[in-house]
Amino acid sequence: MGKPQKIVVIGAGPVGSLAALYAANRGDNVEIYELRSDLRDPSTTPLNFTKSINLALSERGINAMRHAGQPKLIEHVMGATIPMRGRMIHGRRANGDLYEESQEYDVHGRAILAVDRGRLNERLLDILEEMPNVTFFFNHKLTGADFRNNKAWFEVRDDPAKKQETREIEARFDFMIGADGAHSAVRYHMMKYTRMDYQQVYIDTMWCEFQIQPRTPSSDDITESKFLISPNHLHIWPGKEFMFIAIPSDDGSFTCTLFAPASLYEELESDTTGVSIPPFFDKHFPGVTELIPPSELIASFRRNPHLPLISIKCKPHHFGSSAIILGDAAHAMVPFYGQGMNAGLEDVRILFDILDKHSRMDELSPDADRSASRAHALAEYTAVRVPDAHAINDLALQNYVEMRASVLSPVYRLRKFLEEALSKYLPSLGWQTKYARVSFGNERYSEVVARSEHQGKMLVRGFVGLLGAPILAGGIVLFWRYRRVMDVGLRAAFGSVDSFVELMMMN
Repeated sequence: MGKPQKIVVIGAGPVGSLAALYAANRGDNVEIYELRSDLRDPSTTPLNFTKSINLALSERGINAMRHAGQPKLIEHVMGATIPMRGRMIHGRRANGDLYEESQEYDVHGRAILAVDRGRLNERLLDILEEMPNVTFFFNHKLTGADFRNNKAWFEVRDDPAKKQETREIEARFDFMIGADGAHSAVRYHMMKYTRMDYQQVYIDTMWCEFQIQPRTPSSDDITESKFLISPNHLHIWPGKEFMFIAIPSDDGSFTCTLFAPASLYEELESDTTGVSIPPFFDKHFPGVTELIPPSELIASFRRNPHLPLISIKCKPHHFGSSAIILGDAAHAMVPFYGQGMNAGLEDVRILFDILDKHSRMDELSPDADRSASRAHALAEYTAVRVPDAHAINDLALQNYVEMRASVLSPVYRLRKFLEEALSKYLPSLGWQTKYARVSFGNERYSEVVARSEHQGKMLVRGFVGLLGAPILAGGIVLFWRYRRVMDVGLRAAFGSVDSFVELMMMN
C-alpha cells in the first residue's frame, strides 16, 4: 500500500462518512471536515432545516456498506430498518368508498428498506470515532482550495452560538473527497481548476413534511399494531400533478411529504388561516385527515419549511490526482426513485474498487508514483460513473410522473404485469422490470436504461405481432376467397383463365 497518505473528506453525512471509513480501512490518515456541529448532537440543525426524511435503502447502498470492512455496520443498520414490499395506492371509488391497492415492487418478494438517516449517520460516525487514524473537525467551513498545491482553507467557528467569532486555518492533503451535498463547496472550488460542464435545474415542485403519529396503545389489545396503516409499504396518494407519500419509521410513525407545484404552494400559503388545507387534502388525498388531524395538518404546513427540489449533473467528477466529488455534490437528484443516498454510497464502493485496482498494478512496479496512479484511477472513475449518474438523475425525474399518475394507468400496469410474468415464469430470458434492476441489483444505471428500452421495444413488437396476426390471417383468407371468385368468373366468361390471357395478348 505504500506510505500512508492524508485523505481529507469534506462532509460528514452518510456518503462522506462511508468514504472516510473506506479510506481509513486502507491505512491512510483521514480528516473529516463538517460545516455543522456533530451530527449526533440532537441540537444540530440540518442543512435543510428539517429533522428527517426517512430514506429508502436498497441493494446498492447495502452492497457498499457490505464492502466497508465492518460487518457490525450492516447488522446494526439492517436491525433498524422496515422492509417495504411495494407501493400502497390510496384513493376513493366512484361510490365514495376509500380503497387501498398494493403494487408489489418485485415479483420475487424482494423489498426496499425504510431507514432513519440520522441513525445510519450516527452509526457510521461512532465506528469512525473508534479508529485511531481518523480525526473529526466540526464547525469547519471550506472557504478555499488550491488543488494544484493540495492546500485548503477553513473558517472555524469555535463556539457556534457566537456567530461573529471565527478564525481561518490551512490544511494540507494528498487527496480530497468532496461529499458536501448539492451546494458543494468542493465542487465550487474545483470549477476554478477544471473545465466542468455543469447543469443545475430546480424542478417546478416543492415539498413539505408531515407526520402520521403512532397508534395510541390500547390496554384491551396489547397485540394491536402501533402503525395506523401498513408498515410494509410506501404509501402514495397520487394526484396526477402532485402527490402525498408516507414512509414508515420503527417507532410506529410515518414521515409524510407533500410534493406539489410551486403555484399550488403559493395558493395554499395565501390562506394565512390554513383553513383551506384540510379540504384540499380531503379532495385530493382521501383518508389522510383520518390519519393526521386537520389541526396538525395546518400546523405542520405552517411550521415546516417549503423546500425546492434540485437536479444537478456535472462532468468531470475529479481534478487530477487531488480531488473528487461524490454523492449529491456530483449528482444531486430528486427523491422519486429512492436512489439518492444509494447512488452516493455506491459511488464510494466504485471509487475505491478502481483505486484498489490501480494500487495492485502499482505493486508490480517498485518505482510507481502513487499520485500519478491515483490520477489515472480518478479519470477512470469519471469515465465510468458520469453516464450512470446522468442516467439515474433522469430516471428519478421520470419516476415522479410514474408515482403521481402512471400508477393508475392501465398501460403501466399491463407492462408491469407482462415483465413480471416473464421474469417469474421464464427466468432464463433474464427479463426484469426497470425498478427491479435499479433497486435490487448492482447493474450500472446506464445499462439498466439500455436494457429497459430494449425490453420495451420487444414488448411493443410482440404486442403488435399478437394484434397483427389475426388481421394478417384474415387478409390471407379474404385474398384467397377473392382469387377463387375471380377464377370462377373468368372461367364462366372465357372458358379458362388461359383463354382470357391469350385474348388479352392478341389485343
